[in-house]
Order: sequence, then C-alpha cells, then structure tokens
Amino acid sequence: MTAGAPRFSESTQGRLRRLSLVTSLPPLIIAAAVLLYRDAHTWWHVIVLAPGVGAALVAFERWTADDLGRVALPCMVVAGVVWPLGVLVTGSPNAYWGVCSVGSLALRQLWRRRGLAAVGLFSYVAVVGAARLLVDRDDVRDVLVTYVLVPTALTVVVTFLTVLGERFYDLIRELEQTREREAELAVIRERVRFASDLHDIQGHTLHVVKLKIALAQKMMLRDTDQAARELRETYALVSDTIAQTKELAYAQRRLNLSTELENAKNLFEAAGIRVRVTRQADVDARTSELLGQVLRETTTNILRHAQATQVQITLSGSGITIVNDGATSDTLPELRGLATLKQRVAADRGELTVEQTDGRFLTAATFPPARADAAPTAPRKDGR
Repeated sequence: MTAGAPRFSESTQGRLRRLSLVTSLPPLIIAAAVLLYRDAHTWWHVIVLAPGVGAALVAFERWTADDLGRVALPCMVVAGVVWPLGVLVTGSPNAYWGVCSVGSLALRQLWRRRGLAAVGLFSYVAVVGAARLLVDRDDVRDVLVTYVLVPTALTVVVTFLTVLGERFYDLIRELEQTREREAELAVIRERVRFASDLHDIQGHTLHVVKLKIALAQKMMLRDTDQAARELRETYALVSDTIAQTKELAYAQRRLNLSTELENAKNLFEAAGIRVRVTRQADVDARTSELLGQVLRETTTNILRHAQATQVQITLSGSGITIVNDGATSDTLPELRGLATLKQRVAADRGELTVEQTDGRFLTAATFPPARADAAPTAPRKDGR
C-alpha cells in the first residue's frame, strides 16, 4: 500500500452536512413562516421579526457548510436585538427563535468557557422574556409561562440537541483522523518493509562479493582458474542482485528456500565453515519465502559477526533452525535485520527465536501446525 486512503472528511462528513441542509432547511423555512404569520399582526411587525428569522436560517446554512465562525457574531447580534424588540414592542413570544437557534449553533465556536456561554444564553432568554412584565402586568402567570418558561426551556432543549449533533460530527472527525493515521502508518510500514528487503538483498550481496573478491585475490598467484571462477561467480551474483532489486521495486520479488539453502551452504564452505543441512520436510510457499529471508539474514550475520567453524541448518515442516558456533561475546548482539524479521514472522502467526549460550548462536523460525501442512519428505542430509 503506497497511497493513503481517500479523505474521509470530503466524502462523508461533507455529504452528511449537505444532507442536513437539504433535509432540515425546508422545514425550518416553513416553521419560520408560520411563526411570522402567528406573531406579526401588522406589516411593520414583519420588518421587526424577519431579521431574527433570517439570522437563524443564515447561521444554520453556514453551520452545515462548516463555516459558521465567519457569520456567528453578526447573526448573534441581529437575533439578540430582535428578541427584546419582540418582547417589548411587538408582543411576539416566539421572537426568541432566532437567538435560540444562532446561540445554540454558535456555542461550538467558543472552545473555552462553553458552559458559561450556555448559561449566559439561557439567562439572556429568560431575563429578556421577563421584561414583558414591564408592559403587561395584568397576567403575571401567563407572561412567565409564555415569555420566560417556554422560551428558556426550548432553548435548553435545542442547545442540548445541537451539542449532541456536534458530538456526532466530532466522532466522524475522529474517525477521519484515525483513517488518515492508519493510511500514513500503512505507508510507513510499506517503506520499512521495502527498506528491510533492500537491506536483505544489498547487504547480503555486498558482503558475499567482498568475501569472494578477497578469495580471488588469494588465488590469483596460486590458482588462476579458481580465481577466475570466483570472479565469474561474483559477476553473476551482482547481476542476480540487480535483477532482484528490480523485482523488489516492482513488487515481484520471491525468495526460493531451496536456492537459499544451496547458496548458504556454498557460502559457508567457501569461508571454510563446515555446514550440515538437514531437510526433513517441505513447507508452503508463503512460509518458504519468510524462512528464506530468515536464512539469508542469518547467513549474513554469521559471516559478518561470528567466528564460526561449523553451522547446522535444520528445515522441518514447522520451520527452520540455524545453529552456529563462534559467538564472539557472552551477550546477545543487536541484530536489527533479525529484529525486523521477527515482527514480520509474528505478523504471519509465527515466532522467531534468537538465543546465545556457551558460544553457540541459535536462530529458529517456527510456524503453527496449520501453516506447516505440506506433505513431509524423507530426511536428506548434505554436508562436509
């Protein structure tokens, strides 16, 4: 995977907001028209109340476009002015609708002290509604219910529902960020895998080339035929590495375990190391490729870091074990190549074990029986 997933915000969050606009705006317009019809008794009442309705509709449209911050303050000012005019001038108990709608939507813009702002909104609606007592003192109970209790209660309910709606969008935003992080991690994992494979190819080959050139130099005066053979093998190895690098670049590289076993045996023998290969069973293709990577990395480590005189390679139906002597220290060395392979083997439900005791170093990669379902073959031993 070399490319990130499609941006979730553009494909889903935007569509959800547009869906909210399409489904909710027509009912809101109808509700606004009904409220104006009920509260506006003369034409100038419409002029007074219409800006509050307009501010609410504009705020909602900008909210669905995720652009409320640009118009929140002017809409809040307009709606905030219409409510006291409706209470004191036109006698409109529903004039709070604008400040209720804009205020509940605008709370999200206040990242700090949002609770205090909500309390201020509710108090403003209640206090302005109670101001109706200044012009209508005959029926206090009706004023308190119509202008204070109902508007304040509905403002609380609308604000609560709006907060829930915003939380829904927050969850979508978090999911979007998670998807983006997963896509980035997938790209990073792919790059690490590519770097590990490139290290397997280039590091192994360069060390072998160094070994063969040193051997050819020793043979130049004593055995020119052997020196020429070593140089030809070096040339072929470099050519093969170039081909493998191209295959890796085009995601076509596949390791052959049998070839890796033969290469490891030849390399150890060329370095003067006695090697014994015991092949008890074959494994499936996917496991074979991972085991080939483990064998190649271990072979490079033995040639580079150990002073080995003998190596035992055992291939069974459940994995591979490589044991060598000549460990140069009592503590387990840091082998980054094997550490990377350990993660890849574990991801394939296997286990890579690295141990060092009494001068012997053991590397073993094993897989559960379900992965080792190939038919066993008769044990075959090669060595010298």
